[in-house]
Amino acid sequence: MALTDSASSTHPLYSIAELRAIEQAAMQDLPQGLLMQRAGQAAASAALKLLHGQQDGDSGGHMRVLVLAGPGDNGGDALEAAVHLAGSGIEVLVWLAPEARATSPERELALSRTRNSTARCIDADTSMASVAVGAAPWDLVIDGLFGIGASRPLDGECREIAQLVNNLECPVLALDVPSGLHADTGAIDGVAIRATHTLTFIGDKPGLHTANGRDLAGEVEVASLAIDPVLLPPARAQLNGLQLFARQLQPRRQNTHKGSYGSVAIIGGAQGMAGAPILSARTALHAGAGRVVIAFPEAPPAFDSGQPELMCRRAQDVDFSGFHFAALVAGPGLGDKGHTVELLQRAFESDSPLLLDADALNLMAAEPELQSALATRTGVGATILTPHPLEAARLLDMTVAEVQADRLGAARQLAAQLGVIVVLKGSGTVIAAPDGGVVVNNTGGPALATAGTGDVLAGLCGSLLAQGWPEWEAAVGAVWLHGAAADALVAAGSGPIGLTAGELIPAIRQLINALSVDQGQTRRV
Repeated sequence: MALTDSASSTHPLYSIAELRAIEQAAMQDLPQGLLMQRAGQAAASAALKLLHGQQDGDSGGHMRVLVLAGPGDNGGDALEAAVHLAGSGIEVLVWLAPEARATSPERELALSRTRNSTARCIDADTSMASVAVGAAPWDLVIDGLFGIGASRPLDGECREIAQLVNNLECPVLALDVPSGLHADTGAIDGVAIRATHTLTFIGDKPGLHTANGRDLAGEVEVASLAIDPVLLPPARAQLNGLQLFARQLQPRRQNTHKGSYGSVAIIGGAQGMAGAPILSARTALHAGAGRVVIAFPEAPPAFDSGQPELMCRRAQDVDFSGFHFAALVAGPGLGDKGHTVELLQRAFESDSPLLLDADALNLMAAEPELQSALATRTGVGATILTPHPLEAARLLDMTVAEVQADRLGAARQLAAQLGVIVVLKGSGTVIAAPDGGVVVNNTGGPALATAGTGDVLAGLCGSLLAQGWPEWEAAVGAVWLHGAAADALVAAGSGPIGLTAGELIPAIRQLINALSVDQGQTRRV
């Protein structure tokens, strides 16, 4: 995997409020309706590209497109696209959603242009509207029902048409966001359009890449609409990528030894749960740590027969100080017996970078004094938390549904509350810093929905910390590499169904080595 030009630039994600401000600033210097016209042209171009990709050889063929036009400006974008497609010789049917309020002048002009084109319009409240939509063999559907301004669930005719479209087999191109999907959070309330492609305008949105967004948005492309880059503010959210941590991927020097790459202690492995810290420890070793110790809260096994390089010790006999360990990972299979709280307190007292996962997070939620102890680490050692939604909900004293309804908000809240970096796992993992900056990850997928993958992630991040990666880059890098390794295995036919956590470990090693070589070559050019 070579580091390309795209890996050297950031990929900002903008909130609805930020996009509204950008749009308002741009419109001050543009003729009325020009942004809608640009959006329509971009949508038509994307649609034609998809249509041409479906044609067989040189046969061409008659193409039919269904355009769903909502009552707002998103509907105006769709109407402009319909005009361009009709002018290209495409048969276009425009389904006009009910207008609950007065529409903008720009949208009214777009509707007039559509009615004067060869596109055929049908009102949603006519008796044959649904029949006409469901009866035709469409080559493409363009979703322009509701954009980022939607404030309520799809209902009535719009809900019915969304369900009908979701049963079609043709590609679906959503404009800005799939209707029913929240652009900031990726949450849905009831029904949403399931798109195969999304053309999003001005800037990318976090909701397209987390929670339900990854299932509903399909392939995402950004159309900037020729907005002056000067109007784009620094983004508080970004999409994860190599550019955020590539500088840490260094080819190894010859004159080094195991001490050059740090020691990691994995604290966990209560009776019956030894597999969790073993997965973490094996990952830490294969990801490049010089030495890895598993600190078991109870009697340890003599050794790991599958990875005898690992050292198995009784936790009470291990000194967690930074003198001995460059990074600590606490929680995999730790259990909840009384002495585990004491183990965590000892880990908190260390000045080593500390990653807390699994049972360590559950103990923190149940024992307020642990959260107080964590606060004393400020300015001493980096701390990273890697909760899944249930663990985050316990720490925030809210429900899982509330966490998932605003994953970026929940991760930011927890990071600010505890003064740590938070990795909120799930579809579109969110990495949040205490200052409110967030990164949304775009690697990995359902292949990771299996036991032990979180333990692998914890060990990977701990290994990067031990090797001297700064905590932010270690967090975003570990999450990206973890997902990219799963993606590589899926591409090779080893998933997503039935992929096991242990299979990720050699794939992660292979990926880190390949990227380190690429980065070394890039630096020499």
